[in-house]
Amino acid sequence: MFRSLHMKLMLIMTLLIVSLMTVVGAFLVNSVSGFYMDQFYSQMQEVFQNDTQFFHDLQNAAPGEENGAEQIGQMLDTYTGNLGIDASTRNYYVLDGSTGSYLCGSSQEAEALPMTHNLSAALAGEVGDESDVSAPYMDVAIPVERGGVEYVIYIKDNKQTVQNLNSELITLILESLAFGLAISVLLSFLLSKTLITPIERLTEGAEEVAAGDFSHKLHVESRDEIGVLTATFNSMAEQLQNTIQEVENERNKLGTLFLHMTDGVVAFDRRGELIQSNPAAEEMLGRSLPIGGEVDYETLFGDISPLDAVLEPGQKGYLEASREQGGRSLELLLAPFDKDHQAGVLVVIHDVTEQHKTEEMRKEFVANVSHELRTPLTNIHSYAETLVDNAGDLPPDTEKNFLNVILSESDRMAHIVQDLLTLSRFDSGRSELNLTAFSFSEAIESMVNANRMEARRHGHTLTVSLEPGLPDIVGDRERLTQVMMNVVSNSIKYTPDGGRIEVSAGRMGTDKVWLEVADNGIGIPEQDRGRIFERFYRVDKARSRESGGTGLGLSIAKEIVDRHQGEIKIVDRDTPGLTIRVELWVEGPRHGRA
Repeated sequence: MFRSLHMKLMLIMTLLIVSLMTVVGAFLVNSVSGFYMDQFYSQMQEVFQNDTQFFHDLQNAAPGEENGAEQIGQMLDTYTGNLGIDASTRNYYVLDGSTGSYLCGSSQEAEALPMTHNLSAALAGEVGDESDVSAPYMDVAIPVERGGVEYVIYIKDNKQTVQNLNSELITLILESLAFGLAISVLLSFLLSKTLITPIERLTEGAEEVAAGDFSHKLHVESRDEIGVLTATFNSMAEQLQNTIQEVENERNKLGTLFLHMTDGVVAFDRRGELIQSNPAAEEMLGRSLPIGGEVDYETLFGDISPLDAVLEPGQKGYLEASREQGGRSLELLLAPFDKDHQAGVLVVIHDVTEQHKTEEMRKEFVANVSHELRTPLTNIHSYAETLVDNAGDLPPDTEKNFLNVILSESDRMAHIVQDLLTLSRFDSGRSELNLTAFSFSEAIESMVNANRMEARRHGHTLTVSLEPGLPDIVGDRERLTQVMMNVVSNSIKYTPDGGRIEVSAGRMGTDKVWLEVADNGIGIPEQDRGRIFERFYRVDKARSRESGGTGLGLSIAKEIVDRHQGEIKIVDRDTPGLTIRVELWVEGPRHGRA
């Protein structure tokens, strides 16, 4: 009931009024009692102490006076106004000074007089004028000696006037209290409504904000503290909406990044239970990672390091590890994502398979280049050294043969270096294509004619079969001719003497042309076909070196074809030998072509 702020304010106002009226009433009642008591003793002092003549007359008896008490009473009757004697609430009594018996007075109820402290003091010969607030009466007793006889003048007030006035005051206070309570309830209700209504609106606004609705704005109806609070609340809601929107945008960006990042991420809580993972992690680990499933830290990475060791890592703040998983080389980084509170562990998985392959290829490339250059250099050095050591002693024909070998090996080295420079330019992007329109069929015929002599030297049959009406194509003629030369020269080199080499070309639809070079040579085993376009890769290294091959021809051809956005590949066939197919766009390479 009293949880309502309305009721609390009304109760406070009611208690305030009641407390105030109670204090005022008690103050008035005490003030009235004190006033009457002070007035009573002031009157007595004025008559019996200050009026010396009157008190002198009370003590001096007339000659031949027989009844002194009666004379004292008559004198007191003349001072009833000064003494406030009214016979109903205040009376005087003349008592015997020895026994305290009633002699005369303004009231006949002398036998009912109690022996008060003041009366006892007067009978003992002293003035009794002590006040007692708690007593239901006010009294004063004065010893008087008249004509040699001791008397006591005793004046007593029963406080009836004070009681009547206090009753009237209490009635007035109660009536005022009732009226004040009615006013306070009304005013407190109006005040509470004035104060509570904007607070209730703020509460409703806060509930809407808590429910996620930030669009509702509260109307500012005043400029007081509540109005300032309402304006501040509107500003806070707007700022909170902007902040939440920014957080949501950041969360969406992080969520998108988390889902599509190439590195795998797996998060565990401090108990080792899985709480988050991304698709890359599932692909790298080769298993599904359901949240809340049976997969936990110990299942996935317990063999690398205990969970406690990851939660409290060394100085680096993280642990590193590597693993082979499903043919992949994985590098793992394990770190607590809230080290101070040990909230959990984050595992980042990086697939370094391609890096390892690239590193192996780089090492193999360096080894192959060194070997390829060392062989002709060794030959050149040997023959040159022989010529120097036997200068003038060798027959002219021998010297000529030696010089031919040196020249041949020099050409071989120059060819290797040229191929390496070509690949380097392709890798660095410095080699631009010189695109022009040229006759595809004439380029093929020219290339075949350039290789006929070499083919005849090996006893090969070199034939050409071109579809009629081949179109002109756009491309770098010199580079594409180099591709054709590399493919045909490989067929000539790796086909046993007396073989057959067929060059054919045609058109694919309206936008492509193709070229095929087929031979009946040694072919390429199935397991090696995926690598023939790699640099320095040769199926039969010994025979390749005997024939002067470097293992760079087809890799250069692939780079050139790729730059033309074409395709070079091996064509599957049932008969022995090898068929290489090249496909090119008639209109040449275009950016963004599918």
